[in-house]
Amino acid sequence: MTLIRSGLLAASLIALSSGAAFADYELNILHINDLHSRIEAINKFDSTCSAEEEGKGECFGGVARLKAAIDAERQKLSGRNVLLLNAGDNFQGSLFYTTYKGAAEAEFLNLMKFDAMTVGNHEFDDSEDGLATFLDKVQFPVVTANVAAGASSKIGDRIKPFIVIEQGGQKIGIVGAVANDTEELSSPGPNVLIGNDVADITAAVAELKKEGVDKIVALTHVGYPRDLAAIAKIPDVDVVVGGHSHSFLSSTSDKAEGPYPTMVDNPGGYKVPVVQAGAYSKYLGNLKVVFDDAGVVKEATGAPITIDSSIKPDEAVLARIKELSGPIDELKNKIVAETAEPIDGSRETCRAAECAMGNLVADAILDRTKNQGMTVAITNGGGLRSSIDAGPVSMGEVLSVLPFQNTVATFQLKGADLVAALENGLSQIEEGAGRFPQVSGLKYAFDKSKPAGSRVVSVEVKEGDAFAPLDPGKTYGVASNNYLRAGGDGYAIFAKAAVNPYDFGPNLELVVADYLSAHRPYKPYTDGRITEAAATGMAEGATGAETKPATDGETATPADSSTTATEGAATTGNTGSGTTTTGSEAAATTAEGSVAAGGRHVIARGDTLWDLAKAAYGDGTLWRRIAEANDNPRPRALHIGRELSIPAK
Repeated sequence: MTLIRSGLLAASLIALSSGAAFADYELNILHINDLHSRIEAINKFDSTCSAEEEGKGECFGGVARLKAAIDAERQKLSGRNVLLLNAGDNFQGSLFYTTYKGAAEAEFLNLMKFDAMTVGNHEFDDSEDGLATFLDKVQFPVVTANVAAGASSKIGDRIKPFIVIEQGGQKIGIVGAVANDTEELSSPGPNVLIGNDVADITAAVAELKKEGVDKIVALTHVGYPRDLAAIAKIPDVDVVVGGHSHSFLSSTSDKAEGPYPTMVDNPGGYKVPVVQAGAYSKYLGNLKVVFDDAGVVKEATGAPITIDSSIKPDEAVLARIKELSGPIDELKNKIVAETAEPIDGSRETCRAAECAMGNLVADAILDRTKNQGMTVAITNGGGLRSSIDAGPVSMGEVLSVLPFQNTVATFQLKGADLVAALENGLSQIEEGAGRFPQVSGLKYAFDKSKPAGSRVVSVEVKEGDAFAPLDPGKTYGVASNNYLRAGGDGYAIFAKAAVNPYDFGPNLELVVADYLSAHRPYKPYTDGRITEAAATGMAEGATGAETKPATDGETATPADSSTTATEGAATTGNTGSGTTTTGSEAAATTAEGSVAAGGRHVIARGDTLWDLAKAAYGDGTLWRRIAEANDNPRPRALHIGRELSIPAK
């Protein structure tokens, strides 16, 4: 890669010295990600905006405003090279998806005239059937290199690994990828295999290079941390347009997760701009990239455009939304309860700590199942999709929080397996993963400075009116949702160890609506059932058994998990057949394949100082040498994407 680019640069210099002149190439990229069926405008809680809020100018997004903003930007850029890209997860999140199953999303995306889209994990929520129907309707190419559809799949060959678009006399390659753990996060089914993002993008880029394409955009749904740590490092990738982590990037806002664009050093000796545009149609990404004659990015600038009330919605789109709203308005407007205060269901809170919405949903599940002998309820923070404002609560608002049509599941589980489930839920806090466990009938403390698999400090279970230490050998009645019970979000222990499982209880949104109605006016609360312990050594907790700490520099693996390579794991290997790499294999591959004494190493998910020392020096006990050379980072809390100096032997 470096030699090729160096050769091209040298050739350019020779040509210039002979009197030839070449112009830089400018490419403007408009982009969205994680629409999540926000067909109508949203409020500050990311749920459907009311007519009153619209009148006050407090609404954001919605496809009518989004289309108007896209049209306006295209008009401003008339005569220039412009691409409109979609980084996936258009499905799931409102009554429009519940009612029309992707048909409404397809219709409005077609009106916006996207140049390309990658699938997100939620595009598989209704298995390949739902995605196949969507593909029947969309009028733009869908590119995802690590999706392999089998011969009997209804998807057929309609998802390509890459496409080539010609603009301004230049070829632009667009290669896509979805999260490696999509089979765990969603339901692609047996006819669709999810390969490895890095390996499959690398293979697609090689094909593009053979076709003479030297400007390549990776359109990904793998998350901002993974884009920084792995995707932007792939040779010959020039730009990364991402999704999945709902990351708001900005160079001016103190609320941003990172700068827009975030510039990443590629091993080829050049910088790669990485961008993402929040979620829920609230932002339109707007990136300008300038390439030199050799196809190298020499400048990348831009900022997300906030789709707020200053943008007048497209009237034709508004009329069509109103027409489609007819069949669902009656259900949507039915008032089921009142709440005295807003119920916080924000992603930032519910994927990292106890939250009021998590308490509501877990309490409702336990209340419905307590007469069946259930004493504990667990639900995933990622299943809570919005907050609810104070005042009357409509069925539409409940469905916006719980749009997945999950059912209540009940089963029995040993105490030790319950702790393993909590460990899984706590294993990806750093990435904001949706598996974070919200609970009822249970209290637990955790220490996120510990390695994944060793974060639970104590667990207590409610017995009568008091809490008692969890007994690892005792069998408990557990209630959850059918998605987690089947092993979703990494809860493989539920699928493997559950006794007498029943997954066909009432719909979760109806259970919560009934609970709210029975407790009207509902008073949201948190009560300390989930606490974060101080970052001290792991002591014997109230689990009834000692939890052995991991040695400094050693990584623990969540018990009984079958997590595939996920965000932050820079895995490699041949996955052209759709084979995935397990998390432990990924860590080993990363460490052994890229760590050299006297060099540098970018931290990927699964890395530990012990493994890095073993790979660099053949002796894991020398991990302190690496720590001391890098300001002594916490050995159990390495930050994905950070570059470490590996001292010489």
